[in-house]
Amino acid sequence: MIRLLTNVELYAPQYLGIKHVLIADSKIAAIIPPDALPELGPFIQVIDLKGDRLVPGFVDGLVHYCGGGGEGGFANRTPELLANEAAKAGVTTVVGALGTDSLTRTLSNLLGKCRELQAQGLSAYFYSGSYHIPLKTLTGSLESDLMFIPEILGVGELALSDHRASVLTLNDLVEIGKKTKTYASLASKKGVIFCHLGDSPEQLSLLRDVIAHSDLTHQHFIPTHCNRNPDLFEDALQYGLEGGYIDFTTSTTQGLLDDGEVLSARAIKLALDAGIDPRLITLSSDANASLPRFDQHGNTVGVEAGRISSLFASVKQAHEQYAVPFDIALSCITQNPASALGLSSKGSIQEGADADLVVLSPDTLDIKTVWSKGQIIHDCRTSLY
Repeated sequence: MIRLLTNVELYAPQYLGIKHVLIADSKIAAIIPPDALPELGPFIQVIDLKGDRLVPGFVDGLVHYCGGGGEGGFANRTPELLANEAAKAGVTTVVGALGTDSLTRTLSNLLGKCRELQAQGLSAYFYSGSYHIPLKTLTGSLESDLMFIPEILGVGELALSDHRASVLTLNDLVEIGKKTKTYASLASKKGVIFCHLGDSPEQLSLLRDVIAHSDLTHQHFIPTHCNRNPDLFEDALQYGLEGGYIDFTTSTTQGLLDDGEVLSARAIKLALDAGIDPRLITLSSDANASLPRFDQHGNTVGVEAGRISSLFASVKQAHEQYAVPFDIALSCITQNPASALGLSSKGSIQEGADADLVVLSPDTLDIKTVWSKGQIIHDCRTSLY
């Protein structure tokens, strides 16, 4: 099927003005200037978007799509992600992970759920491992996970500086990093270690030590929850100035904000004001994770579930309340995470890229239609599920 989307206000995510976008099957075939519309054959479907904004499908680098939890007991386990929840939120690419619980949630669960989401129209991937070491694997080793399972992008959500984490040494993380780098390259993957950061005072010190004492670079690590508390946030800003990715979590609760978490939309603004390269700033939703609150003794006093809808909501808030330019904020959930994860066909609207597209109302920025690999997976006027 060949479709031509005409008269779109194109953010690729860079602002390109009014364009026409040609889709051939699952790919973007051409970006056409408004005054250069070609002759149309009888088999081309024309869809006039009449000035609506067209942006890339959103890339979410941390989704607990098998559910998470539950700190505080089995009653606090969170549910699985539904494909239509992602579609309604404009998220066309999800990367799954295990967290604290890698016993009742397994990599086999992740693989099955990953392929379910793929069958329902999303692009889905996941990480090997979990919070802890020794790493949990699907095939028996990290090396074979990376080489033989196409959907595995690296290791995650590996916990650092957290009271629930294993005690990782410098050598432990260097070994994990080197294996990830080597065997991912053999499978034509970038290979990343997606690191959970907690409230412990070590903050990002172990990542700095690894980079200082090995041939691994900032490009191999994506630390998340960098907005968890003010001290960690300040350390993350310095890490970003040193050339590292910093990932802010968009799902939150009023209790977490009251405890000092930096709102993700505000975090984008502060990171830009600090002089961090905008390409190093990413957002992830932590969707369907349990968001626990702990007392001063580490006891769980409450749990809520992360929401995938928070991803674009944070972008809108950064733009509308904190005056972050729309294309810069949008890059944090499109081009930046796609680049960080090594997903070269995702996160941008250009010739040869996957036709993952979100149509927005130009006035309200409400999501109207979502395309994944050239197929509509959400239309606000109809129910597709």
